[in-house]
Amino acid sequence: MAAWFGGAREGANDVAIWGAVRNASGWSKPVELAREPNTPCWNPVLFHTKDGTLWLYYKYGKAPAEWAAARMSSNDEGKTWSKVEKLPAGLIGPVRAKPLILADGTIVAGSSIESAAGWAAWIERSTDNGKTWAKIGPITVPDSLDLPTAEAKAAQALGNVAKGEGVNGADEKLYPPPSTNIGIIQPAIVDMGKKHLRLYARSHSQAARIAVADSMDNGVTWTQARYIDLPNPSSGIDAVRLNDGRIVMIYNHSYNRRSPINLAVSTDGEHFRMFKVLEEGPSQYSYPAMIVDSNGDLQITYTWRRLTIRYMKVPASEIPKN
Repeated sequence: MAAWFGGAREGANDVAIWGAVRNASGWSKPVELAREPNTPCWNPVLFHTKDGTLWLYYKYGKAPAEWAAARMSSNDEGKTWSKVEKLPAGLIGPVRAKPLILADGTIVAGSSIESAAGWAAWIERSTDNGKTWAKIGPITVPDSLDLPTAEAKAAQALGNVAKGEGVNGADEKLYPPPSTNIGIIQPAIVDMGKKHLRLYARSHSQAARIAVADSMDNGVTWTQARYIDLPNPSSGIDAVRLNDGRIVMIYNHSYNRRSPINLAVSTDGEHFRMFKVLEEGPSQYSYPAMIVDSNGDLQITYTWRRLTIRYMKVPASEIPKN
């Protein structure tokens, strides 16, 4: 199952949450899952809790700084849904990437705040299937670590002038690193083993790289964040842990463009090797979601040119072992 937001344009009042299901015969016709009156919806997240319930969390509001959150649940894999439940003020739920479900059923969700004062990541953690939540954070990158590489400096010097006006005005749009450290958002969380969790976050910073932070107690406490060596043009990412412990990342391998969209693999969660280009060329391929299926294959969706959703499966055999 896939879910996304769609309407006239991002932030328009008619933007609702949509979904579709894929089986042996292909994808079903999209259906509307949730809509808020005269208010745009954003960032749906689907996941199962340990008891088998399928959850849909989403955001609504005029802009990210004004978001509130809501959720629905299903006991028949999305054929029918509960009534919409609004989350208490201050809780956003998994803000874009799926949460991590621990072996004991604990939900560890990556959340974040975007405000005029800056961006920050948070963890929302529940030990009772989402009835109550502990909010942990903020998690930020210290300014002292926001050091641009030569590639990031070159990307910043190009500015944000679009190279061309293609489909939906999205072709060749540039996302240059800012002149100050704005912050990190939209964490994706993986289990590194032995109570060690790691989050990978989108950054809007001079460094223009993916940020990470760590927990050594299954997500109760967290370090502040730091950068790793993968570039990030302030674009969404996702990460999964394979059964053998390898970490796979989906991201845009660029300092200022949301193209190409790539896969990278790591044996230690720290140093990644890019091994596959999923799509490239002018325009934007962004905001990916990725899961590992029962065969060990990667099931992937991402936004295609800000017009539609593209689905792709990458067989486990194509993921390098080292």
